[in-house]
Amino acid sequence: MRVPIGDYGFLSDGETTALVAPGGSVEWMCLPRMDSPSIFGTLLGRHAGNFRVAPSDVLVPAARRYLPGTMILETSWGTATGWMIVRDLLVIGPWRHEDERSHTHRRTPTDYDSEHVLLRTIRCVNGEVQTAVECEPVFDYGRSFANWSYTDRVYHQGVATAEGCDVQLTLTTDLRIGFEGGRATARTLLKEGDVRFVALSWGSKEPPLTHDDAYQRLVWTAHHWQHWLGRGQFPDHPWRSYLQRSALTLKGLTYAPTGAIAAAATTSLPETLGGERNYDYRFSWIRDATFALWGLYSLGFDWEAIDFLSFIGDVADSDEDLQIMYGIGGERDLAESTLDHLPGYANSRPVRIGNAAHAQKQHDVWGALLDSVYLHSKAADHLDNRVWAILGKQVEAALKHWREPDAGIWEVRGQLQHFTSSKIMCWVALDRAAKLAAYIGQDAMATEWEMNADEIKADILANGVDERGVLVQHYGTTALDASLLLAPLLRFLPPDDPRIRATVLAIADELSIDGMVLRYRVEETDDGFTGAEGTFTICSFWLVSALSEIGEHKRARELCAKLLSFAGPLELYAEEIDPNTGQQLGNFPQAFTHLALINAVLHVIDAEQPGEGLTDSSRPG
Repeated sequence: MRVPIGDYGFLSDGETTALVAPGGSVEWMCLPRMDSPSIFGTLLGRHAGNFRVAPSDVLVPAARRYLPGTMILETSWGTATGWMIVRDLLVIGPWRHEDERSHTHRRTPTDYDSEHVLLRTIRCVNGEVQTAVECEPVFDYGRSFANWSYTDRVYHQGVATAEGCDVQLTLTTDLRIGFEGGRATARTLLKEGDVRFVALSWGSKEPPLTHDDAYQRLVWTAHHWQHWLGRGQFPDHPWRSYLQRSALTLKGLTYAPTGAIAAAATTSLPETLGGERNYDYRFSWIRDATFALWGLYSLGFDWEAIDFLSFIGDVADSDEDLQIMYGIGGERDLAESTLDHLPGYANSRPVRIGNAAHAQKQHDVWGALLDSVYLHSKAADHLDNRVWAILGKQVEAALKHWREPDAGIWEVRGQLQHFTSSKIMCWVALDRAAKLAAYIGQDAMATEWEMNADEIKADILANGVDERGVLVQHYGTTALDASLLLAPLLRFLPPDDPRIRATVLAIADELSIDGMVLRYRVEETDDGFTGAEGTFTICSFWLVSALSEIGEHKRARELCAKLLSFAGPLELYAEEIDPNTGQQLGNFPQAFTHLALINAVLHVIDAEQPGEGLTDSSRPG
């Protein structure tokens, strides 16, 4: 039975991530980083590995939730004879690099660090429950089967290796395990009050050897997440939980050693079931930076915003030609290939690793970077001393290329076009650069760049607006594009400008299905693919924000409430929502969707509580 994408639970320790199905099986996990080859890959192929802890005779749990304020997943099971609770987490402990430097960390050390342990605790709370543990890793995206062997802890610990794979797994438990081919299994009858643990580890940190130790690590991890969330600033509002879960998800998608935010935890979850629109999203996009910084600063997570900006500064400083995306460690080469041995989720082929879009020319990248720097300068009232050199290089690139066609924000693989949103982002690059130059007293440069920004704006208004006064997808067409909802958010034109209002309402009325927004009409856009796609949740949340900007507050709130009702059972979002079924589609969980949710919800709350929400200085642009 295929698990709906939106029903998975999401775990993270800041270095790797895992997806847990309702039935108690970890069906996606990559080691040692979130963009490494998978060891559990049932999500994309039935025989690609999983790790299940559950009653032996029940498939559907009674309830699932996160422990409040944490990324610890709790699943409650009811059987004919009793009840038990399983808690799943990726363990986080105290900082442990005291005697030697970390080989991966580039950001300021904190008080905590990943322990490289996937921990699963079990407690029988009533009656008795026959319980089964099945751990079957298959290394390298399901291509290398595990070889198990016992350690000196007799039946309580086993080690799994695979030929040609550097990762070694250690399974430690107070249950008795046996090996059946590539699978480690344990079976036991738990009675009321019994507690057990199972820990899968892959690093130098010693795994827990007793349940007491496992429980203490669970408590430490829970307190870490709750303390982290407690640093945030969340409005006292019924939608607060969505903001908190989105914040936790963004933190979970952040690769702690570098500060990079991965677009999603998965690869190749389809935009259309059975379709070919499947991509690897385990990388960091520069364009995410504006909304990431805006969201993080708005919610009070300044350190995370600074770390992500530092990551972007690292790649911009060292890279003569800024790419649209990088590996979470700053890698440039993200060569794309297909895994033909995997059938894909819902038989959606191909399964891709890497992303060919890293080599595309997309002209929004310079604006995204400079808008991020500008947002940072307003929020932190400070500019890094390397910013001026980076700023000049990006302005030079925007001036050199803004008149050329590109692949656009949606990374089309068809003919390059003069995409209007790309031109707007080039305007953003010059506009923000002018403001930053003025900020540091470079008045002559500020004046020159402001004139350049005016030139780009004039070109857009002359060529990117149709007879109705609506901003169009690209020059020479009347097609609509949801990316133009960013125009008011980026302050390209004032929200009361008739062209902004016309654009927002045209997208709301003509590019939506029951209020849910499409990126564009696939029949009107040469994107290099065939087939349909669902509505893009980020675009729908953008519409909420844009409607708020133009004063359509009632319509914005109603749409926001509708979108929140489509959240997965754990308040998580993928990339798209099927307007016919309400099911989540695309990679999961999706950082950009949660960033747009934060933006939209804060816009709506700000309109409901004037003077108590966002200040204008904290908005994008």
